[in-house]
Amino acid sequence: MSEGDPTPKRYRGAAGGWGSVRGMTRIQIKERAGPGALDTLFHQNKPKGHMCTSCAWAKPPNPHLFEFCENGAKATLWDLTSERCTPEYLARHTVTELAARSDYDLEMRGRLTEPLRYDAESDRYLRVGWAEAFREIGEKLRELEPKSVTFYASGKAALEPSYLYALFARIYGHQNLPDSSNMCHETTSVGLKKVTGSPVGTCTLEDLEHCDAIFYLGQNPGTNSPRLLRPLQQAVERGCKIVVFNPLREKGLLEFTDPQNPMQMTVSPATKLAHQYLQVKPGGDIAALMGVMKRVLERDAASRDAGGPGVLDRTFIDQHTAGFDEFLARLDSAGWDEIESNSGLARSELEAAGDVYADAERVIGIYGMGLTQHVHGSQSIGMLVNLLLLSGNIGRKGAGCSPIRGHSNVQGQRTVGITEKTSLAPNDKYRELFDFDPPTEDGHTTVEFLEAILAGTARGFIGLGGNLAKAVPDHERVHAAWRDMELTVHVATKLNKTHLMPGKSSFILPCLVRAEDDVQKTGRQTVTMEDSFSHIYGSIGKRSPASPYLKSETAIVCELAKATLPGHPKWLWDDWMGDYGLIRDLIAMTYPEEFHDMNDRMHQPGGFYRGNGAHERIWKTESGKAEFTTPTVMNACGIGDAAGRYHLVTVRSNDQFNTTIYGHSDRLRGISGSRMIVMMSTADMKRDGLREGDTVSLLGDAGDDIVRKVEGLRIVPYELPDGCLGGYFPELNPLVPLWYHDKLSKTPASKGVPVRIVKEAV
Repeated sequence: MSEGDPTPKRYRGAAGGWGSVRGMTRIQIKERAGPGALDTLFHQNKPKGHMCTSCAWAKPPNPHLFEFCENGAKATLWDLTSERCTPEYLARHTVTELAARSDYDLEMRGRLTEPLRYDAESDRYLRVGWAEAFREIGEKLRELEPKSVTFYASGKAALEPSYLYALFARIYGHQNLPDSSNMCHETTSVGLKKVTGSPVGTCTLEDLEHCDAIFYLGQNPGTNSPRLLRPLQQAVERGCKIVVFNPLREKGLLEFTDPQNPMQMTVSPATKLAHQYLQVKPGGDIAALMGVMKRVLERDAASRDAGGPGVLDRTFIDQHTAGFDEFLARLDSAGWDEIESNSGLARSELEAAGDVYADAERVIGIYGMGLTQHVHGSQSIGMLVNLLLLSGNIGRKGAGCSPIRGHSNVQGQRTVGITEKTSLAPNDKYRELFDFDPPTEDGHTTVEFLEAILAGTARGFIGLGGNLAKAVPDHERVHAAWRDMELTVHVATKLNKTHLMPGKSSFILPCLVRAEDDVQKTGRQTVTMEDSFSHIYGSIGKRSPASPYLKSETAIVCELAKATLPGHPKWLWDDWMGDYGLIRDLIAMTYPEEFHDMNDRMHQPGGFYRGNGAHERIWKTESGKAEFTTPTVMNACGIGDAAGRYHLVTVRSNDQFNTTIYGHSDRLRGISGSRMIVMMSTADMKRDGLREGDTVSLLGDAGDDIVRKVEGLRIVPYELPDGCLGGYFPELNPLVPLWYHDKLSKTPASKGVPVRIVKEAV
């Protein structure tokens, strides 16, 4: 960097530490959650406590004194705010007026307190009684063709309401059951399953205690899953080497100070995490992993030539895998020039990473949406699995593939039937237990739902949580058509932008949060959820509800089903609403191998493990073996480099969980203030004649003749590869074409969006 060049933004502290404490304290003061919230946090993620509503990280069998992180605390305090968004407030403001506000400002109004119905004449949401709301929604659903209606789930609702929601949809007559997985980790559900037979990670929490190396790709624990930082720290302290592949230089993968370690909080230095940090270009993981594996093969050949055992586990490859020879031929044909140009990394860097792998006895691959949200994201996952398969690093202690899931029960919702795929639905059990013939036609993914909105064939929408319209791609096109639907229903805790795009009939049904006391006919209820390691936990809320008029998600689903469907002696909605244990009995009967004795096991420390075939080297693939992937591309971006073109990576800030914005501090990147920014390398700034603080627009460069543009963005210097830009989700979602998604899963490709920069006039 020459004199006068801008200095890239960087946080000078470590992840965790006092910065984390200050971040939690700031939200507590802002939300005025009260002393009861602190008791909730003390019991959070502990047996018979409240399970966090943020990420899906594990709840250990022997919890620490505090088993929550900065973002988990923010989520709980945000839920338990003392602010209220009442019918009186909403009656004073039109929907048009509210829609002009940011999601942050809307959610700062606090918790919704009573059911609401949209009044088109006054353009306001007005109070409506629960009975009237359910009756009108049921009548409207009966008028609509079931296959024109979508039941969306955000990934937060527990297993009990999720199971009933899927059952309700299928009795009603459709399988349009997309959830937030469609926006992030559906590539895992499809791509990982294709090669291992498992749609979820193959590791357990215990495996992290025994690995010698971790290959960590496209995930930022400091912002997205901070409770992962302590296991990473413990791994490093016992000698494990972490090799990171990420376009952005993220503090949460560089160093960590444990807030529960008094010595480290006062006098001891932070723990350095990454042994090697490789800033791969967007989509370059395929080429990068090819380079790593070329080195592993070289090391294997050298060892064998010297009379050693080699690096590859050839017995495992022969007995447990398919497609190795085809992959090996492609690996041999890949030249280093091709690898370096597609990955943005030097041969020496990739060879050093290959040496880490070759020297390790047990390796875990961890990844996030930096792999899944690409046009060829499934191939990226396949390449990581290839690396692990070379030395038999799946299906043994201290080894495996571990995707980090986002929402707290997004994996569990898929497990209990929220899926658009007929092949994944428990149809035989539905027939046996509930005496109906479920639909046999696949439903639609989130992308297909949005396509149906644009085509005018989507007529109804029920959202079990979430802020879907803000989370999706192609905002301008989708939002213009969203309000054409006949019916929109939102089960929600706070007001958001999606609510302010009402259909012709629209309702907001306010629900309890997980930390609140859920009392039904048989007393206080427990709900359950599944973590990223396929463990199931019970959760008990004990805080007083924000309003006496709130209902639980389970109760709302049951009431909607009762109002919509005819009576049937096996459809016991009132009984299920009154005793969630009966729902868990249904889950156990539907999935007996995984959920047997669910009511007895749900509170055991560390949760109960529902099992995973790949963890036991049982490969439920087409070949009956783990499958090597032979890549057809060397970069996962669907649109390649061109003069003047950048690839945009959308990310979350430190003050954010999905579309929920807690504040405007992106502390771990050294950035604060407006979220309307573009992060850019200093070399690219210099080449384009841009300075820090310049105002620019980003133009979509997908080549489909549709103008996609976001204006008013401020340039921020940041450590990025050349040709790569960073910016915030969901503000930059308008630049993502709806058709730009993973080939197999249709997950939007938000980690490599082709764009151009236009400097705005001063």
